[in-house]
Amino acid sequence: MKAIATVSRTKEILEKYELNAKKKFGQNFLTEPSVVERIADSIPKGTKRCAIEIGPGIGALTEQLALRCEKVIAYEIDDDLLPVLAETMAPYPHVEIRHQDFLTVDLNALVSELEEEGYTPVVCANLPYYITTPILFHLFEAEKQVSSITVMMQKEVADRFVAKPSTKDYNALTVITQYVADCKMVMKVPKEVFNPRPHVDSAVVQFTLRKYPRVAKDHGQFVELVKGCFTQRRKTILNNFTGVVRNKDLAKELLEKAEIDPSRRSETCTLEEFLTLYEVTYHD
Repeated sequence: MKAIATVSRTKEILEKYELNAKKKFGQNFLTEPSVVERIADSIPKGTKRCAIEIGPGIGALTEQLALRCEKVIAYEIDDDLLPVLAETMAPYPHVEIRHQDFLTVDLNALVSELEEEGYTPVVCANLPYYITTPILFHLFEAEKQVSSITVMMQKEVADRFVAKPSTKDYNALTVITQYVADCKMVMKVPKEVFNPRPHVDSAVVQFTLRKYPRVAKDHGQFVELVKGCFTQRRKTILNNFTGVVRNKDLAKELLEKAEIDPSRRSETCTLEEFLTLYEVTYHD
């Protein structure tokens, strides 16, 4: 049988179940087998992998994960897709479809349960654009973490996650994400391989979660400092950082203590520099 991600099989499934992509769930069905194969191939090699998928749709990526992993757990929120997935995943008894909003999943319990069963949990998904960042931070902030997260998202969001200092895409989200994970661009995906076709291109990014050698004692405080430094992009870090500590003289003193020129802009500062600034501000 043809792969689910082919144009003809996707059309056949959608017509059989009288389905259309739902905008409210950010649905766009992949119709290029080589793309889903490459995404599934990009998850780290290992034994007894359990792939956790968010928003399987009609099962295009789920099928490829099932061919490569010992177990697949896919979370689908759309009632109408459950009978479709029951049919398309019938050949794969090791695939479990869970009818649940992924943002309500107790990740600590899920990861603990899988690890106790001997599985290595990895996340692999084509994320709905409108909820990409909340899903990622739900994963990042869990105490029990998966070993890797490989996800497709809107290309302009992907560009921010992997951006380098002094580039137009580098912002607070970049710094905060790169603090918790190594971020790697896996591939770019043109809009033409989706049904319906979105307005923008996509990209696949892989996040490898890590414990950064320099750990902020208060993660929330570090996040707020970084966000504060990017409040007004065109202004100097001194102007933005003054808003964080509420005193311009103190802001200048702390920046100089962190060996950051107050006349620089925040997008030129590295993750290491932001950590130093955080430390001299709150823990010196």
